[in-house]
Amino acid sequence: MTNNTACISILQLSDLHILAAPEDKMMGINTEHYFNACLEQAFAEKHHFDLIMLTGDLAQNPCPASYRRILTSLEAHETPCICLPGNHDDYELMQQVFNTDRINCRKQVFLGNWQLISLNSQIPGEPGGRVSKEELDFLENCLTENPDRHALIAVHHHFLETKSPWMDTMIIENSQELLAVVDQYPQVKVITTGHIHQVMDIKIAAFRVLGAPSTCFQFAPETPEFSVSDMAPGYRLIELYADGRVESEVIRLPEPLTELQANKHGY
Repeated sequence: MTNNTACISILQLSDLHILAAPEDKMMGINTEHYFNACLEQAFAEKHHFDLIMLTGDLAQNPCPASYRRILTSLEAHETPCICLPGNHDDYELMQQVFNTDRINCRKQVFLGNWQLISLNSQIPGEPGGRVSKEELDFLENCLTENPDRHALIAVHHHFLETKSPWMDTMIIENSQELLAVVDQYPQVKVITTGHIHQVMDIKIAAFRVLGAPSTCFQFAPETPEFSVSDMAPGYRLIELYADGRVESEVIRLPEPLTELQANKHGY
């Protein structure tokens, strides 16, 4: 990506799946270790970000302790952070724990001539996603009231098919309603998601659609049934320019997940 200090620099971390205790493992790996490794590598390679964005599934089985440990890791870097809920999260608990001036669940952030809009795609108790009428109205209000700002939209669930049928059963079920709103506002330049544990980078209409890897285990792409890969954990860097340009790349940790114990029972 271009090394330009005039751009807005965002670190996207997604699908942490942090467990109740620091030593706990999931499918053979310590998800917390890899989240912290991704965070540390990102800041070691690029010393400044304007914002960290956590795009859902922060915890696997939510509890105050897991969210507090995430908060502690984030606080070490003194960078503003916004947190979105995923299908595994307890959004109410998230809002209680991530409730500082710097680290919180704000749904609208202004940076330069950009606005960042966070949407909740949770269906409580369900793995799939939906953007409620209230969320769609919120999105439209943000875009209507700020016609001169470029817009980035962040949401946990994906809304374009991944070509993995098992994953696409969890796609935002009213994706067309979301797209109908976005299509009315040319200032929307990028939508970024989590959930898919793999890379997506597609240009449709006037905007770009990004999907992020997980900071722990990855899903094997284009598979008919649940399948994981030993590909290394990673994160996405996003740079937003004053003229509306978006540059982005995915960075991974240097080593694959050799300790991963794949199973056929989901996660």
